[in-house]
Amino acid sequence: MAKILVVDDARVMRFHITKLLKELGHTVTAEAKNGYEAIEEYKKERPDFVTLDVEMPTYNNIGGGMHTVKKLLEVDRNATIIMVSSQTDDGNITKALKEGATNYIRKPITSDKLKQMLDYLSKE
Repeated sequence: MAKILVVDDARVMRFHITKLLKELGHTVTAEAKNGYEAIEEYKKERPDFVTLDVEMPTYNNIGGGMHTVKKLLEVDRNATIIMVSSQTDDGNITKALKEGATNYIRKPITSDKLKQMLDYLSKE
């Protein structure tokens, strides 16, 4: 099963996504609450996938999800990044995909959504 880094500024959302991933048999190698932590954890853990919240506050000169995508891809141009968004506006999702995100999932996150996404990305 996959090693995954979960990134979201909301602790409850990190807990929820981590719980679902573990129930699906995956390993959550680390969690991060901002882009800066995400980059540091990615460097240490080199996960197979990253779930990354679109809306996060700037911390230590690393902005929200869009900026974090760019920075993660500077670390590893082959990083597989799944954007997570509660927004109904497709503009940010489109922008994230143009920045290099691999795909996206809309909140609320369910086990079925995660399973479908990870199965799909594992076959690519």
